[in-house]
Amino acid sequence: MSDRRSLLVLNGPNLNLLGTRKPETYGRTTLADVEALAREAAAAHEMDVAFLQSNHEGELLDAIHAARGVHAGIVINPGAYSHTSIALPDALEAVQPLPVVEVHISNVHRREAFRHHSYVSAQADAVIIGAGVHGYALAVEHLAHLLADVS
Repeated sequence: MSDRRSLLVLNGPNLNLLGTRKPETYGRTTLADVEALAREAAAAHEMDVAFLQSNHEGELLDAIHAARGVHAGIVINPGAYSHTSIALPDALEAVQPLPVVEVHISNVHRREAFRHHSYVSAQADAVIIGAGVHGYALAVEHLAHLLADVS
């Protein structure tokens, strides 16, 4: 476990379009707003946040690999990679025991059937689905709780 009080918040493909892409599904909150929300939630626990969004799976994998020894936990919204990537859960498994919370803004179980399964969930300590962008704050809170239990 890292001695640093830092969390890595990762966002996958198309999340850079938050606020404009399908606002009826994802709302009008921007990714910059999500970052501010995560930073505020982390600051309440005297933690820092590193934030990355990428439309490229390899960049997300590199960030996960680099998290070991640097960050105390990971919040990840893998976007569509939830349903297609085997590499992301493999990377998350490789950096254990870092705790991981998976976040989905919309309730994927109310959407198309292909969205009902996430490969990433098998490596997550918790999954927050359908809480909107507030799910990021909940994820940070949960990681702070998990990290307090191991300190």
